[in-house]
Amino acid sequence: MTMTLIATGVSMLSYALMQTMVVPALHVLQVQLRTTPTWSAWILSVFLLTSAASTPVLSKLGDRYSKRNVLLLVLAAYLIGTLGCAAAGNIGVLIACRAVQGVSLAALPLSFGILRDALPEHRLRSGLGLVSGTIGVGAGIGLVVGGLVVDHQSWRWLFAIAAVLILAAMVLVAKYVPDQRNGSSEPVDVPGAVLLALVLVALLLALTQGTSWGWTAKGTLALYGAAVVLTGLLVIVERKSVAPLIDPAVVAGRSLLSVHGAACLFGVASFLFYVLLPAYAQTSPDQGLPGGGTVGYGLGTDVTVAGLLLLPGSLALLPAGQLAGLMQRLTSVRATLASGFAAMAVGAISLCLWNGNGWQLAAGYLVTGIGSGLVLSGLPSAISGLTEVKRTATANGVNTVVRTAGGVVGSQLAAALLAVWHISGSGIPARNGFITAFWIAAAVAASGALLCLAGIKTRTSQERDQQA
Repeated sequence: MTMTLIATGVSMLSYALMQTMVVPALHVLQVQLRTTPTWSAWILSVFLLTSAASTPVLSKLGDRYSKRNVLLLVLAAYLIGTLGCAAAGNIGVLIACRAVQGVSLAALPLSFGILRDALPEHRLRSGLGLVSGTIGVGAGIGLVVGGLVVDHQSWRWLFAIAAVLILAAMVLVAKYVPDQRNGSSEPVDVPGAVLLALVLVALLLALTQGTSWGWTAKGTLALYGAAVVLTGLLVIVERKSVAPLIDPAVVAGRSLLSVHGAACLFGVASFLFYVLLPAYAQTSPDQGLPGGGTVGYGLGTDVTVAGLLLLPGSLALLPAGQLAGLMQRLTSVRATLASGFAAMAVGAISLCLWNGNGWQLAAGYLVTGIGSGLVLSGLPSAISGLTEVKRTATANGVNTVVRTAGGVVGSQLAAALLAVWHISGSGIPARNGFITAFWIAAAVAASGALLCLAGIKTRTSQERDQQA
């Protein structure tokens, strides 16, 4: 069981690292591949789009056939895409390979499902907390490693490092993860999978491109309209399907809807921090302004130091995940989730009030990181308490996609706020823009706490066993 934990943890770590490790290299990639900012932005966007589009169906396949075997296929595709990125000679090849890499998001719900199958009830919550914590830890380390590699080596090393970790994950999963199958004979809902993928692509493409195209531009509005129409078609198709991909059992009911809503709010708040803190730290207070004077805020750090400021908060996610398991046993999943969101709100408020030097930023994000660890551990535990074993990966897949969509909203919201609040006569964000955004992050986190308290009621282990 310990090696199963390690195998799934390494799988999720490989995804988390690649999610953020590329961020510090975007400008370098733009210069060295002789492309434009618009095309370089697709290095992140296409990864997100294919992640959201592929995760629900891959999760369903894991529940239908074998979570272990589907995870191995996901890791194999992820490795191929990563090696292709390392060898890419132009922006088109790099974007195409990043699209292949996007399937790696499915490793999260598949790993959660594997843990529920493999771990006894008394170890499940701590196991989920430990493995969930690697997501945040990996994301924080990815920012630091990405900055170091960009500063001292070729950007291709980013993908070479990731490839080694993915290969290690494949070996561990193949050797130590048991192949457990539920024996279901349900067919795969291909029409539902296609329609869901199209809905997610249209929605996320509108969110990611709205800043550059304009939120009222014809293309943006057309994508939102297409998402609405496709969602209507998806509902019709799923109601007629004998084995719907979006089963009401994994999305319906007040508690499950509240868990998915909490995941979305968590994604929004998390990416507000990811975008705002490095940007604030890298702003130079001594930078001159066109009309005279200086910017007057920020730390003037480089990419690596800005990433290091996030590292304590990111590392805190791992022990916080273990703390979440203890809190769930002593109180409830609902209280643990609400406490995590409350800690994130406190961290955001701290950043609003104290942001004059590096230790204040690191301390504020440390509190946020502890809260994030509680939430990341609580979400799969809540789903485990609300769904049947045979639907665990599918339900976690939906939750993961919703959290990803929230991340898109959070990153675009941060960018929009900094664009609106800028210093007159320059493109530099004003300090008020950052402070307003931190207050919004606090409000989003507080809303998550209230939603969990009001909307989530998990079942007891005995009730789950009776249903299963």
